[in-house]
Amino acid sequence: MSHLATIPGDPAPPARRTIVAHDVDEQAQNLTHWEQRYDQITAGRFCGVLDEWCASDVQIFRERNSCALHQSCNVRPDALWFGIEAHTREMRINGRQVGPDRIMTRPGHHPFELMTPDEHEILGIVIGRSTLLEAAEQQGCQINLSGLAGAELLQVDHQALAACRQQIQLLLAAEAPGAAATQADQVIAALLGLLDTSSADTQACASLARRRRIVHDAHEYVLRHQDEPVTVPMLCEQLHVSRRTLQYCFEDVLGISPMACLRYLRLNGVRRQLLSGAGGELRVGDVAAAWGFRNFSQFSCDYKKLFGESPSSALKP
Repeated sequence: MSHLATIPGDPAPPARRTIVAHDVDEQAQNLTHWEQRYDQITAGRFCGVLDEWCASDVQIFRERNSCALHQSCNVRPDALWFGIEAHTREMRINGRQVGPDRIMTRPGHHPFELMTPDEHEILGIVIGRSTLLEAAEQQGCQINLSGLAGAELLQVDHQALAACRQQIQLLLAAEAPGAAATQADQVIAALLGLLDTSSADTQACASLARRRRIVHDAHEYVLRHQDEPVTVPMLCEQLHVSRRTLQYCFEDVLGISPMACLRYLRLNGVRRQLLSGAGGELRVGDVAAAWGFRNFSQFSCDYKKLFGESPSSALKP
C-alpha cells in the first residue's frame, strides 16, 4: 500500500477531530475547506456532530444532523467530493433523490444543493484529482474524470458500497494516528473499488433542469427583496408560472411547498443576522422587519417553533 493519504513533505500531519455544534451555521463552517450555508427546515433544537480526518489532499468525514437541512455546498477547486448515506433515506442532491446503491459526487468549484431529512448521517470523501489518479494507476483502475465532473449520482455495486461504508467507519474509530493513516489508504482503495464498478445515473432530464431553475430563481428573488413580505402570488407573477407549476417545482426539487420554503429561508436569514450581531446593537424587531416580517407576534411564534428558542436568545451579549 502506498500510503497516499500521508503525502511525503506534507507540512501538517493527518489529524482527526470530533466537533459538536448546536447551530446550523456553526455546523456548516466546521467542515475543513468547504464553502457552505445550511438552513434548518424542520422544528427543534439543532444538534450536529462532525467526525473528520484530514491529510493534505484527503478529507474523510461523517456528519450527523438532528434536523432536516437545505444545504448549499462547494468543495475546494482541485478536488472531487463523494457522498455516501450511512443509511438510505429521503435525501436529494440538486433535486434528485439519491436512492439505494447510489453515491453522490461533485467536482470542486461546482456548487450543489442537498436536502437532508431529520436524524441524517452522511459519510464523505474529498480527494484531490491528482491523488485520485495516482491511486487509480497504482491499483490498476481507470478513472474517467470528465465523466465524474458531469455526474451527480453514480449507481454502484451493493457489496462495494457496504465495504466503503465500513472502511470509513473503521477509520473514524481508529485511535492511533498510524492506524488511522493506514485505514485511510483502505478507504481510498474501497472508493476506487466503488468507482471501478460504477455507472453514471443519467435520469436527470430537461424538465428537471427547468424545475431547478424556477426554484433557484425564486430563492434569488426572495433574497434580493428580503425586506418585502414576498408571497406565492408575487413569485408566480415574477417567474411567469402558475401557482400549480410553482408548487410542483418546489415539491419535486426540495420536497417542500413554496410557502414553507419562503418561511424557513427568511427565518434562517433572521437567525443568521442575529447570531452575527455585535454587542447587542441589533434589535430583534428591526432584523425581523428587514426580512419582511410585518407581524412581530406571528414571527416570534414561528421562530420559536422552528428553532426551539426565542429570537432574543440568538443575540450575542
